[in-house]
Amino acid sequence: MSSTLPTTPDQPLLWRAELGDLTLPNRVVMAPLTRARVANDALVPTELIATYYGQRATAGLIITEGTWVSERAIGFVNVPGIYREEQIAGWRRVTGLVHALGGRIVLQLWHTGAASHPDHLGGELPGGPSAVNPRTKSFTADGFKDTVTPREMTTADIAATVDDFRAAAANARRAGFDGVEIGALGAFLITQFLNPRLNLRTDAYGGDPAGRRRLLLEIVDAVAEPWPGRRVGVRLGPYWSDGDRFRADEETLTDYDALVTELNDRPVAYLHLRGPDRTAADGGPDLAALARYRRRFDGPLVANNGFDRESGNAVIEAGIADAVSFGTHFIANPDLVTRFALRRAPAVSDPATYYTGGAEGYVDHIPSGSPARAVEALAP
Repeated sequence: MSSTLPTTPDQPLLWRAELGDLTLPNRVVMAPLTRARVANDALVPTELIATYYGQRATAGLIITEGTWVSERAIGFVNVPGIYREEQIAGWRRVTGLVHALGGRIVLQLWHTGAASHPDHLGGELPGGPSAVNPRTKSFTADGFKDTVTPREMTTADIAATVDDFRAAAANARRAGFDGVEIGALGAFLITQFLNPRLNLRTDAYGGDPAGRRRLLLEIVDAVAEPWPGRRVGVRLGPYWSDGDRFRADEETLTDYDALVTELNDRPVAYLHLRGPDRTAADGGPDLAALARYRRRFDGPLVANNGFDRESGNAVIEAGIADAVSFGTHFIANPDLVTRFALRRAPAVSDPATYYTGGAEGYVDHIPSGSPARAVEALAP
């Protein structure tokens, strides 16, 4: 089965594109979606997960759920890793199926930092840039729990973390991925270092905006080492809001201006940018907010958050983005590209099944006659 659709002039989402050294047959990208389906202690991707991604192989590009770069990174139950041989083998089954169905897939690398919880770490405190509670929640085996005050990471801790990202990127290549994406948004480790309310360090990894972005830039350089050309994406969320610690204001947005500009000097395949949340249920994405960073980044930009077919076509047509990623749409619509091509309304997903485990709400959204059904014959 080929994932390539004929180019449709009046639907830019269906145009071909190049993101660095990644060639896409369309511009409909599957955004990372944590689904908590790894029901084993070793956090190895299962056949169920392979089926899930195989069903969505018609996406121009699949970006996997955030995946742990090490045991120290864990901060959410039933999420896979990429730091053990058996995990690499499990992901190889996923990439093999996606490629057999004509798809492209990159692995998102994840570290929760201070947003983790002792329940995930054998009772030990999580590490963060400073001993400041991020005041968010961690999803544990007993449900969501409030985060605690972390220990401040030493420079040795930071060096080990950069090495973890480097090793994870090399493991992803061994597992057959087409590239990797650095998850640098939300309330997690990299964003904690970028945040002046959480990063109170006075060493080289804090003190001013240049120091606060040093960790991310070192990770970008480390992650790019195992990959030839440009196969590393960076996902940022400058407009992310979560309690009193994570909020967008002119100070933080200006810091992101400088960060995005500096990414031009790195071998970045694309910038994956999460825009502001919609201010009204019937409102569209804030294209001006995305354009702020489009003007500063010279490479391909993938827009995210609140898009549908119409607004996705519009943001590409306007030259603000080169592709658009969709999250919740892909949960209930493994054939989302086909639905867009035929101008069919997408099905609606059930939030009650997002993290419940098992097949329900995960691999049972297969419309009759959909190309996604071909995965049944090829699944491991």
